[in-house]
Amino acid sequence: MVGTCIGAGQHERALRATWIGAAMAFTLTEGIGLVASAFPRAWLSLFDTDPAMLEAGTQYLRAVGPLYGFFGVGLVLYFASQGAGRLLWPVIGNIARLAVAAIGGWLAIRWGGGLAQVFMAQGAALAVYGVVIAAAIAGGAWFGRVGWPCSTATLLRRIQPY
Repeated sequence: MVGTCIGAGQHERALRATWIGAAMAFTLTEGIGLVASAFPRAWLSLFDTDPAMLEAGTQYLRAVGPLYGFFGVGLVLYFASQGAGRLLWPVIGNIARLAVAAIGGWLAIRWGGGLAQVFMAQGAALAVYGVVIAAAIAGGAWFGRVGWPCSTATLLRRIQPY
């Protein structure tokens, strides 16, 4: 949708589709993450009943599950950015995600933290991913400074050509 709208010169419609898709992705993935974090053993026991796996999986889902919405947003905005032909910020967001996950996990282990702290770093990395890409698009990474979703008239006044 984004690529088609941009090809037709409808920047405002491309942004509207992007933000609607991002909101839908956040809602769905956040809902899944919250349910998984609230009832981790119900999900994990579908795969195995090993107590060590259930314990590690429970720690993971409780630390990372509530942040799944940011990963959903990041993915949708990444693909929308592909349609817009603007991939710099999604790549930067993904590099930032990997850096936070790797450095945070390493620091958690180095400072004597347990698996729960490593998982917290992974959750923080998901939040960084979604926020970096959303902030970049809202800040004008596609068409110049346009800001967060706003009225059509305001958006049309703000859009700058490539």
